Amino acid sequence: MDATASETSTIQFHNAVEQPLTLIPPLQIFQRQQRHCFGNSSPGDFPLAANPYIVLHVLTGCDLEPQDLAKLEVTCSFFRQPANFAPDSELSITELSALDMCRKRVIFKTITLEERELLKQRCGGSWKLVLRFLLAGEVCSRRERSQAIAGPGHSIAITSNGMVFTFGSNSLGQLGHGTLEEEWRPRQIRSLQGIRIIQAAAGAGRTMLISDSGRVYAFGKDSFGEVADYGNQGAKLITTPQPVESLKDIFVVQAAIGNFFTAVLSREGRVYTFSWGNETKLGHHTDENDLEPHLLSGPLENIPVVQIAAGYCYLLALACEPSGMSVYSVGCGLGGKLGHGSRSDEKHPRLVEQFRTLKLQPMVVAAGSWHAAVVGKDGRVCTWGWGRYGCLGHGDEECESVPKVVEALSKVKAVHVATGDYTTFVVSDDGDVYSFGCGESSNLGHLTAADGQILVTSTNGAVKGLRRIDALLTLFMQANRHGNVLKPELVTSLKQVNERVVQISLTNSIYWNAHTFALTDSGKLYAFGAGDKGQLGIELVANQAERSNPEKVDIDLT
Repeated sequence: MDATASETSTIQFHNAVEQPLTLIPPLQIFQRQQRHCFGNSSPGDFPLAANPYIVLHVLTGCDLEPQDLAKLEVTCSFFRQPANFAPDSELSITELSALDMCRKRVIFKTITLEERELLKQRCGGSWKLVLRFLLAGEVCSRRERSQAIAGPGHSIAITSNGMVFTFGSNSLGQLGHGTLEEEWRPRQIRSLQGIRIIQAAAGAGRTMLISDSGRVYAFGKDSFGEVADYGNQGAKLITTPQPVESLKDIFVVQAAIGNFFTAVLSREGRVYTFSWGNETKLGHHTDENDLEPHLLSGPLENIPVVQIAAGYCYLLALACEPSGMSVYSVGCGLGGKLGHGSRSDEKHPRLVEQFRTLKLQPMVVAAGSWHAAVVGKDGRVCTWGWGRYGCLGHGDEECESVPKVVEALSKVKAVHVATGDYTTFVVSDDGDVYSFGCGESSNLGHLTAADGQILVTSTNGAVKGLRRIDALLTLFMQANRHGNVLKPELVTSLKQVNERVVQISLTNSIYWNAHTFALTDSGKLYAFGAGDKGQLGIELVANQAERSNPEKVDIDLT
């Protein structure tokens, strides 16, 4: 039977998933060589065209990848022909399956029919490409999942159901509790009750939160300049989350706070920026405190972006093109951090072409202060930019002006990468964590001496006592370039917690000592590094300013 003549053509699309699987004949009674898509007179045929709703149910229920749906279309004409199903009788079963899987996404559910069609055209004219766009955003941004953000001096933790906890420095109201008092204990922002937060961004003295309805809430200082707490003269302080009115007409799914500018990503994959947009930087004329969003002009106006990452005066964008995933960069090119083979600035987004040469499809992008990193679909890791302290992981401190594969991780399949101020972390598919770069403030997780102390033992190994060794530790760090690690090393201290790590976040600011969070798949949060402002979420004893070994934060993010 031809699929276009099927008597089931009047079945509504969503009704298809309600059909009982018991309608499928037992597969063991058919011989593989006798199955045909359209059937014939031979006994034992399984005519797919006679049961298209069952096929649709299976394709949708299995959550196939977009490329798998495309392969089905190539292998059999049945999957390419119009299926005569609502909502569009001209769509093939594979396209309908992709549309149904798009409908499962929270972000997609709120889009009007007209907006859906516009998104489809923006992604390349196929629901399979829209599905790839949505899935890519979920993978790299942890949408709808628990998260931890290690900001400059303060921290944010988001539970899987959208509650927000903040702790650390609060001299500018960046914790959102209505006060200017520091908090070392994670404290929930009560004023957000009834609002589900799915994303957050932290900058020096400011915080931005994004709800599942696309609204953006900001608090802390309202100026965009990257300054320390003592440099906030004239800045207006906002101590509780307030909606950003200039973004009320944009459904935002991600924010990234860089130095002197902030960028947001819309549901449709458009990038908007605030401030620091003089013509030599981000392609539009603005002053340093411009609060109006400006569409990032250039090639990304017509290419959907799934993730943005901001570093020191530059922005990276992970784009979803019909031909595959790609990376664009814009802003300051000092140190080669834009990845184009030079140190020139770019006022409009420019494609990083090296990934095509490497035959690497980027899936996650991270922007450190002066260097950047990407994880490819095949698990390879690339880094580029200023290589000071070994933050690129290539065994030296040389700059790389184009992405270069980290060969020391050739036997590791990476799924996540995080970058900070001359520091890089990589998470493997089995939950192991590797770090390299500047080891100042113990934020790499490799030091085993607990909090600046050592155990002093006698000749028979018995513990005689504890004493501070600040002077000796300082000498050791200086002799070892502050504990710098030039090539990726396994963070054994995280290995010992017997938890699978799924996310790493670390401070990305040149003005603050760094701290690091490791989030596990069970929702446990571990912290290490600088904690002088309470940003670790754990209580430190007198004269303690950091933790070298990961310690569990008393908060459940599930």
